Amino acid sequence: MGKPLIAVNHLKKSYGNNVVLRDVSVEIERGDVIAVIGPSGCGKSTFIRCLNLLEEPDSGQIVVDGVQLNNHGSQIDGVRRKMGMVYQDFNLFSHLTVLENVILAPTHVLKIPRAQAISEAFALLQLVGMAPRADFMPNQLSGGQKQRAAIARCLAMRPEIILFDEPTSALDPTMIDEVLAVIRKLVKTGMTSVIVTHEMAFARHVSNRVFFMEEGGIYEQGTPEEVFDNPQREKTRIFINKLKVFERSGAIHLLDPFELVQELTDYCNKYELSRRETNNITLVLEEILVFLTHHASVDDRVRIFVSYNESTGEKKMEIGYSFPSGNLLEHPDFDPLSRRLVEGFSTGISVGTKEGLEHLFLEGF
Repeated sequence: MGKPLIAVNHLKKSYGNNVVLRDVSVEIERGDVIAVIGPSGCGKSTFIRCLNLLEEPDSGQIVVDGVQLNNHGSQIDGVRRKMGMVYQDFNLFSHLTVLENVILAPTHVLKIPRAQAISEAFALLQLVGMAPRADFMPNQLSGGQKQRAAIARCLAMRPEIILFDEPTSALDPTMIDEVLAVIRKLVKTGMTSVIVTHEMAFARHVSNRVFFMEEGGIYEQGTPEEVFDNPQREKTRIFINKLKVFERSGAIHLLDPFELVQELTDYCNKYELSRRETNNITLVLEEILVFLTHHASVDDRVRIFVSYNESTGEKKMEIGYSFPSGNLLEHPDFDPLSRRLVEGFSTGISVGTKEGLEHLFLEGF
């Protein structure tokens, strides 16, 4: 395999004390369609804006087609022209028609003759379904039409790569599908694309690779099947499965069991679990915590992780502990009545080791 089209090495970016990108290294091959997903504020837009230096990285390298962009001695402008950008808010010139917006850069930057630029512009407007509105002003267009015109304007510069920065985030829900349809049509031509999006079904079906961003970098990556169907890391699973999570951890002797049960009750109420479900979950936690706090030493740790899947209604609990070893429910000092309560409220119970702690995995409630 030859050199990647884009290579990012140890990229870092901060805004004051806010570290957005910590140490990002990744390669993008020619023809890749990359979907960049993750929670709001995780650095998705900053990442792709660094790729064409709309944001100046603090450190690291961005190499495009063998040329390091963030090297002031290189021919940056020529390389940057290979990367088109489609923004959240269209950025059309309000005083120009759709056609004039599309031909402006090709005639002035690429020095393409006006007649040729117009001919190419109409072909692109036809591609995005905007040819009948070539003479419209931006204020005569819907949000979806503005974004499709912006895509045509981007393509008019003959890019080798297109960066999409949440292209549907500013659109009314009724207009999202028309823009996504155009992007699907575009990537089928083999255009290398990096797409920041919150549209998960679209990300899954349009891309050949997915970057999930968290903790200041690319937390997990893989094919759509790997990331969406079998995520390997916990925060990816939480995001993909739309899990609502309750998590606490620390030294057992410092945790107040009754305070934790009240916090878990508040969590259940927040996500509108039924009174029965809330009662079952909190009773199970209380029985286990009472045992742990009565038998643990000062150095023993505990981790409590409860997740609720809003899509499926599935509820799970993980209790991690450094004492005892194995299944705590089978410990001779675990009260038999408490064991029956825990087993009665749980449809599935298993044990294992995770992150250096013994774990009890429960589901149901």
